[in-house]
Amino acid sequence: STAGIGTLTYVDPKAGAFGALGHAVTDMDTGRVLPIDKGDVYLSEIIDVKKGTRGEAGELHGVFTGGWNAISSLDKNTEFGVYGKVVQPIVNPLYPNGLPAATQSEVQLGEASILTTIDDRGVQEFSCNIIRLSPQLSKASRSMILEITDPELLSVTGGIVQGMSGSPIIQNGKIVGAVTHVYVNDPQKGYGLYIDWMLDTQ
Repeated sequence: STAGIGTLTYVDPKAGAFGALGHAVTDMDTGRVLPIDKGDVYLSEIIDVKKGTRGEAGELHGVFTGGWNAISSLDKNTEFGVYGKVVQPIVNPLYPNGLPAATQSEVQLGEASILTTIDDRGVQEFSCNIIRLSPQLSKASRSMILEITDPELLSVTGGIVQGMSGSPIIQNGKIVGAVTHVYVNDPQKGYGLYIDWMLDTQ
């Protein structure tokens, strides 16, 4: 068994399904993708942040809240994220009516934002720039490179930290991808995955 804190990327209301993380949950010793027999998703609260520094990744520290009332089942662990079925309604307070998903061709270099949680205020939106895009004809990881520009996020986390994987990337009113990895030698920068690949894996 395993447990950890990660970020929900999207909920597909038509399919009653969700996607999160943007990368697989792997065995720490072997790096292999862990097979899933069964799993559940629970609410959590961020209680502390270890700030990322050059050469050492930061981390969100959280606790599970709401008892053992699962909000979703977890039934798929893949290279492009973890997936499952929604058990009870999940609403993003910043975008209660949801957002459309962008195709790869709609993603542009330049200003964007990410949605993530770093304290007890819940989901917040922080500015970033998409500084590199990789055209991908088939599903592949590391679709884009992000640079965090938001002063508040930089002061608290140093940029991208563990636990922010799955944070949706927003550009021009659409979800374009998800944060997946941090540059260990420059935590202000990290990788993102096209939302296309997450939806295709759902």
